[in-house]
Amino acid sequence: MLKGKTALVTGSTSGIGLGIARALAAEGANIVLNGFGDASHIAAIERELRERGVQTLYHGADMSKPREIEDMMRAAESAFGRIDVLVNNAGIQHVASIEDFPVERWDAVIAINLSSAFHTIRLALPKMKAANWGRIINIASVHGLVASAQKSAYVAAKHGIVGLTKVVALETAQTGITCNAICPGWVLTPLVQKQIDDRAARDRLSNDEARRALLGEKQPSLQFVTPEQLGALAVFLCSDAAAQVRGAAWNVDGGWYAQ
Repeated sequence: MLKGKTALVTGSTSGIGLGIARALAAEGANIVLNGFGDASHIAAIERELRERGVQTLYHGADMSKPREIEDMMRAAESAFGRIDVLVNNAGIQHVASIEDFPVERWDAVIAINLSSAFHTIRLALPKMKAANWGRIINIASVHGLVASAQKSAYVAAKHGIVGLTKVVALETAQTGITCNAICPGWVLTPLVQKQIDDRAARDRLSNDEARRALLGEKQPSLQFVTPEQLGALAVFLCSDAAAQVRGAAWNVDGGWYAQ
């Protein structure tokens, strides 16, 4: 479905981003990877994706730095002509009460989880508009729809991503470009595993007990969402069937938001 098109997925060297990159590559899209990891790990991902018959490019832009984002977007356009599918997935987390929240951590969460999407979108849109086709998919979170205590920066950023998604959808409503947000619940990513590890240590629980406790508080299915499920949804949002899905905040959360 996406043969000959190029997808840039931020934060795609692990977790949700890697799952989405794999799904888009399976549909024939060339992939621009971004994220952290040692050179051998990233080379292995590129080899895996190229086995699907697509081309790849890796750029290690720090998504908190607009200049590095600009350099990544230029490199992607230089290699492939333009970005057809933009997936804004890069994210970080910090947990603390508001009065104890370090200012520098607030700034970093907002920069990476929200501002980076503004920068990639503003840079990708001109060529999408020239081609009259594009898919912008912002990975928000169920925390873009509801709040949890001690996650002020993350919740603020993810609510902001949902709002940004709606604005871009309205501004591109009469074009072949769509913009939507995916709002996952708990996905067993390295970010979430750290929260499980912290809970296990704090409450003197086994890792399995800490996992069940985490899921039981919020996610009625008691099952993690998988990167593969999110990748399949991203593929759908790139399809012709989703051409009139615009400005949606699509929760994939095991029933979390339904409560």
